[in-house]
Amino acid sequence: MKLSKRGEYALRALIDLGIAREVGRSVLRLPEIAEKEQLPQKFLEQIVQSLRDAGLVESERGRFGGYRLARPASKIAIGEIVRLVDGPLAPIGCVSQSAYEKCSCPDEAHCGLRMLMLDVRNAITDILDRYTIADVVEVTLRKMRRNGVPLPFTTPPQTRRNNGAHNLTGPAPRLQPVEGLINNLLGDYSI
Repeated sequence: MKLSKRGEYALRALIDLGIAREVGRSVLRLPEIAEKEQLPQKFLEQIVQSLRDAGLVESERGRFGGYRLARPASKIAIGEIVRLVDGPLAPIGCVSQSAYEKCSCPDEAHCGLRMLMLDVRNAITDILDRYTIADVVEVTLRKMRRNGVPLPFTTPPQTRRNNGAHNLTGPAPRLQPVEGLINNLLGDYSI
C-alpha cells in the first residue's frame, strides 16, 4: 500500500479540521488549510468536495463560512479515509477483502507469497482502522505544546503571519522510530 498525494492531502485536511475544532474554531476556510499545509488550493478543493460527498466534512456558507468535520473526529478512522481516497489496503489483489482479484499462482490456498501479503494487509488494516483523526490530533497538539510550537488556527486568519506555519531552513527533520503515533499514544510497546 502506498498513500497517494490525494490520500495524504485528504488526511492532512481532516487533521487540520480536527485541530481547528480542538482549539475552538468552528470552521476553517480552504485557503487557510492550503496555506498552512502548503497545498495547491484547486487540488484541495477537489479533495474536500469528495470528502463532503462522502459525508466526512460539511460546509457552512457565508462570510464566516468554511468547512468542519461532519462527525466527531473520534468516529473517523484513518483506514476509512485511505480506502475512500486510495482504495483497498491490500498490497496484492488476492488478499483484498473489498476488491478481491484472483492472482496468477496455480495454488492460491498454499501460496507462500499470498500468506505473507495477507499478514501485511492485516498489519496495515489493524493500525489504520485502530486510529482515528482524534488520535492524530491529540498527539499532534501534545507534541506541539511540549515543544512550545504555537498552535495553528488560534489567531484569526487575517492577522496570522508566516502562513501560519513555521519556516524551516533545510529539509524537514527526520522522525526517529520512537516518534510514531503509536509510541506517542501508548508509550513503549512491542510489535
